[in-house]
Amino acid sequence: MTHATHKRWLGISAIVIASFAPVFFLGTMAATSEPARLTLDLLSWPLDGATTFAHPDTHFLSALTGGFLFGWGITVWCLRTMVFDLAPDPVRRVVLIGICAWFGLDTAGSIASGNASNAVFNVLVLALATGPLWIRASDLAPRPPLAAPGSAR
Repeated sequence: MTHATHKRWLGISAIVIASFAPVFFLGTMAATSEPARLTLDLLSWPLDGATTFAHPDTHFLSALTGGFLFGWGITVWCLRTMVFDLAPDPVRRVVLIGICAWFGLDTAGSIASGNASNAVFNVLVLALATGPLWIRASDLAPRPPLAAPGSAR
């Protein structure tokens, strides 16, 4: 695994995360909510048409979801372009931690809400968003040992 591979994959991670944003943004208006409704219907398998976007609260929640996903995707993209070359391993780990945090809470919430099928989709998104980021780049210097508490570095 190389620094360049990680940098490319961070771009993929950003795109995977942000790609859901336009779908949920469209869910904010009744006339354009079908892609978001279909996405939620698919994620709450089986695909049965039971998921609706009829309530205004659902439109609002869709706006929040789209905004958060877009902002998170842009944040990962900015980490890739503005910070990664200065601190490649910490950026890689931060993105992994963020994706794992999403995975844990989203999966637990999906199961708690009766939509356990989304956990399967989450595993696929986790694999696609993280790819080779689990493996430290071999072209980076070894991580320095942690200093003892209270000691100067």
